[in-house]
Amino acid sequence: MTDTVLPGTLDASAGTEQGAAERKAAARTAKQANKRSASKKRRISRAALTVLLIVVSFVMALPFVWMFLTSVRSSPEIFSSDMPMWPAEWHWENFTVALERAPFGIYARNSFIIAVVHTISNLVFGSMAGYALAKIRFKGSSVIFGFILASMMIPFYAIVIPEFLMIRFVPFAGGNDLFGQGGTGWYDTWWALLIPGLVSPFNIFLFRQFFISTPTELMEAARIDGASEARTFVQIMAPLIRPGMLTVALLAFEAGWNNFLWPLLVTSSTNLRTIQLGLSVFRQEAGTEFNLLMAGTTMAAVPMIVMFFFFQKQFVNGFVGSGLK
Repeated sequence: MTDTVLPGTLDASAGTEQGAAERKAAARTAKQANKRSASKKRRISRAALTVLLIVVSFVMALPFVWMFLTSVRSSPEIFSSDMPMWPAEWHWENFTVALERAPFGIYARNSFIIAVVHTISNLVFGSMAGYALAKIRFKGSSVIFGFILASMMIPFYAIVIPEFLMIRFVPFAGGNDLFGQGGTGWYDTWWALLIPGLVSPFNIFLFRQFFISTPTELMEAARIDGASEARTFVQIMAPLIRPGMLTVALLAFEAGWNNFLWPLLVTSSTNLRTIQLGLSVFRQEAGTEFNLLMAGTTMAAVPMIVMFFFFQKQFVNGFVGSGLK
C-alpha cells in the first residue's frame, strides 16, 4: 500500500521547518548581539577603571614628586610668586648641604637600630603570642585576646603621657630609688627607645589570624611524632606563615623608622636622635629652609620606598592571607 502525501501537508511541514530555522537564526543573532554588547561593556568598564587607577595613582604620587622637585630647587625660586612646575636650575648640591648641616649619619644609624630591633622582637614575640592564642588551648586565652583587642582601640596619644611617666620613674634606673625618685630613669637612654616598641598588639592579632588559617592536623601529627612544642612552632607552623612574617616585618620596620613623637619625648642628646627628628634642624625661628628640608626628607623616605618597591607583592598577599581588608 503506497502512502499518499497531500500537497497542503507538504507545504505546512516545509513552512514549519523554515520557521524553526528562522527562529534559530534569530536566536543565534540575538545571542551574538548580547555577547558583543557584554564585551563592549567590559571593555568600557576596564578602560574607565584604568583611567580611575591612573588618576588615583597620580594623586597619591603627587606629594612625593612635589617633595623631590622642591629638594632640587633654589630658595629664591621656592619663595617666588611664579614658581615654575619644573626647576629652572637643578640644585643637586642641596643633598650634600643637608648632610653637612646635621649629623644624618648618626640619625640614620639610630633609626636603623630601632627599626631592626623592633622588627626582630615583633617577629619573635608577636609570632609566639599569636601561635599560642590561635593553636594552644589554655584558660584565660579568650580574656587575653580580648585585652589585646581592647588595647588596639586605645590611641597612642592617649597613653603616651602614662608611658613617659613609666619610663621616667623606673625603679633602680638612672639614679632612681625603689620608688622611682631621685634620678631620670630611662630618660635619654636606648632602653626608652627600644623597650616600649618590642611587641605591638596589632602584630599579635595579625599573627593569630595567620595561624588560624593553618591546618591543625600538622601540629597534632608533629606532637604524635614526639616533637616538642617549640620545635613544632619553629619547624612546622612558623614556615607556613611566611607572607605574614614578611608583612609584620615591613610594618614593624616602617613604624620604627618613621617614629617621631616618642623619640622626641624621651631623648634630648644628639647621639640618640632619630632621622625624623633630625629634619627639624631645617626649621628655625627665622624661617624654614624648604629645599634642604625636602632634601633630607627625600633621603629619609628612600629606604621605605625601596622596601615597598621590592616587597609590595608579598605585602599585599600577606594582608589578603590574613583575611584583613
